[in-house]
Amino acid sequence: MAGQDSGKILKYFAGIIMMLLLTHECVVETLDFPETSIDLEFNVDGQLHHRLPRSAVWFTVKMSMKLDEDFDTSLSDPNEEKYQRYAGDIQSVINTTYHTVPTFKGSVRVTGFRPGSIIVDYEVSSTISSAATFADTNNEVAKNLKSSGYPVAVDAFAESEQTRFSSTPWYPEQDMRLECKRPVSVLGDISWKWNDDVIIQNEKYSITTSEDGSILTVKKVDEKDKGKYECIIKREINYILWQDIVIAPLPNINVGQNERQFQCKDQTVELICCEPNYAVVWNTDDQEISPDGCATLNHEIKSTDCDTEEFTCRLRNSALQDFSYGQSKVRIQKVKEVLTCINKTLGDGKEDDIVKGPCEKGKEGTITYQCKSSEWLETVRDCILQVIIEIEKKVENLVPQEIPEVISQLSTATVDNKDEITQSSVTVEKIVDILVRIAEVSQSIVIGEPVMKGFLTAVNVLVSEGSSSSWTELNANNTSNASVALLSAIENISDRLTDDNFTIIEKSIELNKILTTSSSYSQKSKLENSATEILIPQIPVSTSITTTIFTTLDNVLPTRNTSNKNDTNNNVRINGDVVVVKVSPVVNNISFAFDIANASLGNPQCVFWNFSLDAWDSNGCEVKPSVNQTGKITCECNHTTSFSILISPFSPFLPLSPKGKALAYITYIGVTISMAILILCLIIEIIAWKSMTRNDTSYMRHVSIVNIAVSLLIANICFIIGAAVAEQEQPTSVGRCSPAVFFMHFFYLALFFWMLISALLLFYRTVMVLSQMSRARMMAIAFIVGYGAPLLIAVITVASTAGPEEYITKELACWLNWNESKALLAFVIPALTIVAINLVVLIVVLYKMLRRGVGATTQPDEKHALVVIARCVAILTPIFGLTWAFGIGTMFSCNCGIHVVFALLNSLQGFFILVFGTLLDSKIREALVGKLSLRNLTSSNPTRRTGAGLSSSNGPGFFQMMDMYNVSEASSASSRSSGDLGTYMNA
Repeated sequence: MAGQDSGKILKYFAGIIMMLLLTHECVVETLDFPETSIDLEFNVDGQLHHRLPRSAVWFTVKMSMKLDEDFDTSLSDPNEEKYQRYAGDIQSVINTTYHTVPTFKGSVRVTGFRPGSIIVDYEVSSTISSAATFADTNNEVAKNLKSSGYPVAVDAFAESEQTRFSSTPWYPEQDMRLECKRPVSVLGDISWKWNDDVIIQNEKYSITTSEDGSILTVKKVDEKDKGKYECIIKREINYILWQDIVIAPLPNINVGQNERQFQCKDQTVELICCEPNYAVVWNTDDQEISPDGCATLNHEIKSTDCDTEEFTCRLRNSALQDFSYGQSKVRIQKVKEVLTCINKTLGDGKEDDIVKGPCEKGKEGTITYQCKSSEWLETVRDCILQVIIEIEKKVENLVPQEIPEVISQLSTATVDNKDEITQSSVTVEKIVDILVRIAEVSQSIVIGEPVMKGFLTAVNVLVSEGSSSSWTELNANNTSNASVALLSAIENISDRLTDDNFTIIEKSIELNKILTTSSSYSQKSKLENSATEILIPQIPVSTSITTTIFTTLDNVLPTRNTSNKNDTNNNVRINGDVVVVKVSPVVNNISFAFDIANASLGNPQCVFWNFSLDAWDSNGCEVKPSVNQTGKITCECNHTTSFSILISPFSPFLPLSPKGKALAYITYIGVTISMAILILCLIIEIIAWKSMTRNDTSYMRHVSIVNIAVSLLIANICFIIGAAVAEQEQPTSVGRCSPAVFFMHFFYLALFFWMLISALLLFYRTVMVLSQMSRARMMAIAFIVGYGAPLLIAVITVASTAGPEEYITKELACWLNWNESKALLAFVIPALTIVAINLVVLIVVLYKMLRRGVGATTQPDEKHALVVIARCVAILTPIFGLTWAFGIGTMFSCNCGIHVVFALLNSLQGFFILVFGTLLDSKIREALVGKLSLRNLTSSNPTRRTGAGLSSSNGPGFFQMMDMYNVSEASSASSRSSGDLGTYMNA
């Protein structure tokens, strides 16, 4: 009896298997044989056997559920805490909820998580092979999961199964054919998706649908077409068949230079063909295949056959040979001339010829050689490690679920090949491109600690001290922006970190991720040789903070800032750590304390990298006043991003250095003395005014001198104000600095324009002797030109540059901007133009004087005034021009001598005006002597009247002696010819 029962069981089992094969791909988990409830019967071997109870068969139904949450890379690893927590919670809720379904057999298992947003794959044991029996209960599952904090999507549930649409490997440029077979009893319309995007039939995609299923044809595929393809059968619970399709990488057959020349003589040459991922072969039999897959053709050249020959290296796979990438050719030219550089692989060449050869084993790219002294010398090496090239090909079409694997490969490759990577700028740039791509793809998922650690491991190699020469080369290349791209990638991937708390420490990088409930946050760097501190005094409750400290980015990032964006050799350095801070929700008050890496530098600026301006920017950050006394730089900022400190290395700008202090003393003391001298000059002009303005020429001369002195006096006052503002804060405050710059600009221009008035007066009175103009008209023209023109230029300058805040320079000084707006030209061009005009006028006037004198009709007083004007123009114009030539030089040069010369000349401008515009005028000295004599005589004898030529009772003074000398000179001059130049020049 027992034997008969065993036979029945075997037959029943065979019937079950047949049923499964004919109906649905399910798994039989258990068999149960109760004595009652026989519901099913089977035909085995054509005979009717006992019916099998329905509960005897358990099916494993494969299902999926979608969560509206960004995929976290830690969900790819079953050992991660988040994976286990999510799987446990979801299994528990589904188990509890499905217990109300009669067909459920109490077994739910989460098998994995996939991106898009989060796809939860799970298996359910059931007595029915279809998921339709759980349709109504799934709504309750979604409700229960939402109450547990899991955001279940709308239409989240599907019966999902990984399948094989095609077992054929696909290569670029092929037409890919994917066949979706409809399972028995699964009805509904079929549609296709690729990486969650609905596929629509067009020139790229062709869809053919029948009762048995659907065929998708993707035409001329490339690596971009890889990813998850889904065949979706629409029903109450969608039935999804899916497969991850991989497209083979594009072959790159490397044969070196495609055209080579050899001397036409008896010799054997080598042609090498390599492709690391595909087998290759030459189109001839005389070749060797090396273990690394390279094919070497040894070709004999005969001196009797000098015809050009062509050889083809093909992929061994014949199905791929007809594609564009399937072959590469080498053309050999045989020349009869004697060539000095000989190499059986590179070819032969003459002096200065250039050829390209393949890189050594394990690398891709080319090496450029040049023929020098009968030898091929390597000049340029563009070789990249093969392992990096393979990773780059993967990330070109990276999908989120591949990120953990790619990061693991990249971090391992960079650590294992650190020395080769850091010494190759092209490899460094290639790895930066890989990291940028990974950061871009990561924006749709959440990055866990393992992935971020791998990312920073690769970055740590790139920014190590050994790579500084590679970064110098990259930053010097105007077409490369690798350093900024690296910083951007770090910031972007930091935005996607999980909410878990963790710390990652590499040799030169420290990352801290924390979700804090405190009201403030502080952190001190744990890195070696770093004492950077971060303080956020006030934060909202439950704030996510990510900080990353770099100790070696000063060797990586460019130092251009908003004031010198186009200057690759500018006057600032990164003199401390670089800190990246991400805070959510946003805070607007954060401070940093940086160690000064180089204590010999000064003029610190707190800056952040502005990706919009592609430069360091100081907007919203300031240096605390006490930092220079503590050995640290403390920065306070009202936003968060990538921060550091910029410091000038040039001693003229270092306020605390001996040279800086000396320069400051020279400037302040000199300008103060100049201002005192200008006030003295104005007092003298007031004293001598009535006696010196009896004719129009003399009157206009003194008007010009007075306005020159007033303009320079006010400009010097503004100069001191601007210097004080610049010394107190760096970068300079736009609001405090702009008024000083405006008035400096205006009055310094007025100084030059009044010099122009003097020159034009000289020209008018010397050349246009017959023309007469009233004093009132001359005054109107003088003031319009002297103040109207500078005002117009100054207003136009501020109006055109103030909007984008490019009116003033933002560092080192309170003056017109140069780097962004070139506003400084609004001073330079008018000033230099006036200097040129004045010199031309001076030449013309001297020429006229030498030929025919000033003119017989000119009165002696007017002749005297013209000579003084000529002397002022001849001396003051070059002095003012030279002074501001050095002044412009200080904007672009770090030479201490230029700064000192400008400070001295700027300090002496008032002295020059006093001496050459006032004291050397004999008429003014006469007037002053007369005033002093009259005052002395009046005090000794009030009833006595004193003339201008009488001396005081105290004896002759300095001005009296100068007066007597010049009076005698003037007396003798009246008897000379009016064309005697010596008379005018000695007056």
